[in-house]
Amino acid sequence: MWSSMQYRRVVLGSAWYDLIVSAALATPWSFAAVHGVLVSMTQLFDLPGDLPPFAPAHVLMVNLMGSIVCVWAVLRIRDPQALYGRYDATGRFLFSAWMLYALLHGASAVLWVFLFFEVVWGVVQMLPVRGEGACSRWGAQHPS
Repeated sequence: MWSSMQYRRVVLGSAWYDLIVSAALATPWSFAAVHGVLVSMTQLFDLPGDLPPFAPAHVLMVNLMGSIVCVWAVLRIRDPQALYGRYDATGRFLFSAWMLYALLHGASAVLWVFLFFEVVWGVVQMLPVRGEGACSRWGAQHPS
């Protein structure tokens, strides 16, 4: 169980993680470099799965995702509210589901590293916070 201050630090930590990992996905040029590194890692470690070249439409989707994740991360860095942590955990479980789907359908095994961190950040942000009631957990107001 987290204290309120500990939980704010968790939300802040997950936001910094997102910003660091996702910033390189936000532009076509930085993504090209990341893609090259991931392809090299896949080949170096002879990992199973596919990491094909990306067409411009695929790069666009990566850049859109990277951009919005960076904006979401900056919001949580500036204001690490518990409510944002709960929403972030939900988003991480959705991302995890789609990563697992991709892995089960032949994506490069390098994705397991990212899946691990998504699940860990999601779980730690779903743990209870001392003094947090069921209503306040999701931002609802207690009845007066």
